[in-house]
Formats: sequence, structure tokens, C-alpha cells
Amino acid sequence: MDTPSPQALASAVLIAPGWVRVGIAAPSPRLREEAALALANRIVDRLEKPQVVVPDGQLALPLA
Repeated sequence: MDTPSPQALASAVLIAPGWVRVGIAAPSPRLREEAALALANRIVDRLEKPQVVVPDGQLALPLA
């Protein structure tokens, strides 16, 4: 797997649910662990299935 770009990682973090981003800094160790796992899963999902950006007015069609 190629090294992900900082932009791809930042995008994956920013699309994570709000509770995950807040939970990372929670005082409860259990909540921090759950939030960290959820964030890691979101990042992995995003990197495995990148979002396709198409210009306005065009349909995103699969190549296969």
C-alpha cells in the first residue's frame, strides 16, 4: 500500500463523526479508546475506498 498523503488523512479525520473527534480528548479512558478505534476504522475505510471527485454536472460512472 502506498503511503497516504497528509490531505487524505486530514480528510478522513474531518469526515469522522463529531463524537469521535471529541471523544479523543475525553477524560474517560474507555471513551478515548472507543473513539480512537472508531477514528482508526474511519481512516482505514476512507483510504481503502477513496472518494471520487467529479466536476459539477458530470456523472461518476465506474470504468468496469
